[in-house]
Amino acid sequence: MLAKSPTVENNLVRFGFRFDRSGAHLARSMMLDDLRRLLEHVPDTQATRAEFARAILDENCLGKRSAQTRALSLRHLTNLYALDPQVPLFQALRYLWSRDADGQPLLACLVAYVRDAVLRMSAPFVLRMPPGQAMAPQQLRDYLDAQTPGRFSPATLKSSAQNVATTWTHAGHLQGSVKKIRVTVQPTPGAVALALLLGYMEGTRGELLFETTYTKLLDAAPERCMELAEQASRRGWIVCNRIGTVVEVRFPQLLTTQQQETICE
Repeated sequence: MLAKSPTVENNLVRFGFRFDRSGAHLARSMMLDDLRRLLEHVPDTQATRAEFARAILDENCLGKRSAQTRALSLRHLTNLYALDPQVPLFQALRYLWSRDADGQPLLACLVAYVRDAVLRMSAPFVLRMPPGQAMAPQQLRDYLDAQTPGRFSPATLKSSAQNVATTWTHAGHLQGSVKKIRVTVQPTPGAVALALLLGYMEGTRGELLFETTYTKLLDAAPERCMELAEQASRRGWIVCNRIGTVVEVRFPQLLTTQQQETICE
């Protein structure tokens, strides 16, 4: 994401973006398995943050061993995904989550990316790696250290690098348990729909929606993203119309009329 004016940034925060320097990846990965368990345990798409908290803390739906671990899991999942139906980004995630099971790893990664500074910081390092290249853990640690020199202790750098590497592995960009190899992810219609929504929230329109930071996270050329967007449109998740070189993308299922008006303003 590029630097933004305070007004634009404040509006994006209302939609679910986060711009603080901290993030769950200082202590955890994007917690894909925990997110899956939580959303399966709480199927109501209008469930409140309090209901998610009850599911984790009281019902121990994540199967954690201690109250402290349950509380930390709740905090990190909230930081990563908001867990609030009043947050448009989380609502969009929930809408697409059950409709595109194959896309869940990328859906989670996209949301975590806009809400976690450490994951965003690591993205250029991973995305520029050609398929088949091995990732050296020390190189990733050095890269993170170079972005904010002296900010992290050696121990924090090591754990953060491990956490982001786990996230990129779960998202599909890396493969392997000990030796991580860069691979090309296979995006889905739901993942493309969410990537387009993120760009739209930032103010991008038309063909440029297929060339944002978010579509680049999907390892797919703009034309491939267009094909998947048209599939999402046929399924009723978004509206994507292409007439010659003119492209219109709208999100009536993912944004309310009021939210749409706020973005247009």
